[in-house]
Amino acid sequence: MAANRPRKPYKRLRFEDRKKIEALSAQGKTVDEMALIIGVHSATMYRELEKGGDPYSAEVAQRNT
Repeated sequence: MAANRPRKPYKRLRFEDRKKIEALSAQGKTVDEMALIIGVHSATMYRELEKGGDPYSAEVAQRNT
């Protein structure tokens, strides 16, 4: 699956991205689904989810950057 993804340049997550991640997480999307939608690598998504706590909060993640 990862081989079919186009290679993207480095992307810094903004607060708007984090709000979208929060909504996607609440919908029960997988890490890979969220990464594809946001346009980042799944490893980036795992790190981001770690920053935001459980359950993920965009505000908490933004403060922890």
